Amino acid sequence: MEVSRPGDGHRTRVTIRQVAELAGVSIATVSRVVNGHSDVSSETREAVQRVIRERGYRVSSRSRPAPTGLIGVTMPMVHPGYFAEILSGTAEALYEHDRRAVLCPTRHSHAREMSLLDRLAGGETDGAILVLPEESSEELEALASQGFPFVIVDPRTEVAEGIPVVCAAHSSGAAQATRHLLELGHRRIGVIAGPEGWMATEERLRGYHAVLAAGGVRPDSRLIQHSNFRVHGGREAALRLLIRVHGGHEAALRLLSRPEPPSAIFAFNDSMAIGAMQAVSARGLRVPADVSVVGFDDTADAAIAVPALTTVRQPLAELGRTAVSLLLRQVENRRFEPLRVELETRLVLRDSTARPG
Repeated sequence: MEVSRPGDGHRTRVTIRQVAELAGVSIATVSRVVNGHSDVSSETREAVQRVIRERGYRVSSRSRPAPTGLIGVTMPMVHPGYFAEILSGTAEALYEHDRRAVLCPTRHSHAREMSLLDRLAGGETDGAILVLPEESSEELEALASQGFPFVIVDPRTEVAEGIPVVCAAHSSGAAQATRHLLELGHRRIGVIAGPEGWMATEERLRGYHAVLAAGGVRPDSRLIQHSNFRVHGGREAALRLLIRVHGGHEAALRLLSRPEPPSAIFAFNDSMAIGAMQAVSARGLRVPADVSVVGFDDTADAAIAVPALTTVRQPLAELGRTAVSLLLRQVENRRFEPLRVELETRLVLRDSTARPG
C-alpha cells in the first residue's frame, strides 16, 4: 500500500480511501476490484485499476482461503437479552443457509476484538458479523480493504461509507416514547441515556428533543443522565434524577428531594429502565402512580418486570437475520451494493406508564 515518487528518495503510503476518492467510487468497490469480484462494471473496474497503476497502490497477494462454512460473530457479551436475541436471529438464519456461527465474545476489549478479527479474517471463517464493534472507522476500512466480508450490527460510532450496516430506527423509537409521555400529560421527562458519543445514544436523544420541541416543551439538561446500559447504571442515574447529593463526609451525605423531580423517566434500554423502577421504589414512590417509566429494546425482561414495562421494541432477532442476508451476498460474490439498513421500531404499551399523579 505504498507509492514511489520519482526523485524523492522515499515512499509515501496510499490508502484505499484515497484510491476510492480518486476513482469516484466507494471503498467497497475498490475492495471488490482488487479481490477480483465479478460484480463490477468494466468502466468502473478500469477507472479503479487506472488509479491503482498511477498511484502505485499495492495490495496483499494472499489467495482467498477455501470456504469453511463458518461465519464469525463478535459481540461484547452474550447473556443480556439484547445480545442474546441478536445472536438467536443470526444463528437461525445461518442454519437455514447450512452455515454455522463461530461466537467470539469480546468483553468490550479493543485488543481482544482485533486479535479475534485477525484470526477470523485469516481463513478461519468466510466472513463475520460484528455487533457493536470496538474498532475505529479507519480500522474497519482496513479490514474491508483486505477483501474480508463483514457486516456491522448497531455500530457504536459512525463508520465510513461503503461498509454495510444494520441497525434500528433509534430516533423514531425515541420519538414514539417521548410523544406517548407527552400525550399522557408529562412535561418533565427525565432521560437515562447511554454513553455519550455512541450512535444509539445520540440518535435517541435527537428523537427525544425533536418531540419536546414540537410539543412546546423547553428541554432541561438537568433531566438528562448518561449511564452504561446496565441495571445498576439505570438505578444510579434515576436516583440522580430524583434526588440531589450535598457534599460532606461520605457517612454524613444528605439526600434531598429535588424541588421539581421528573414525573416520567425514559431509559434508553430495558435494563436501565428496570434499574430506574428499583430507584423509584427505593424512594418510597410507585410506578406508574408517582413516576412513569419507559424502556427501549423490548427484551424478555420487559414483559416480566413488575409492573410490566412500557418500552420501544427494536426487532433484535431480525437485526441478526438481516445482517446474515447482507453478508452472504458478499460471501457468495452476488451483486452487492453496501447498504445502511434501518429496521422499524414501535412502542409497546404495558403497565409502567400513566397520567401524572
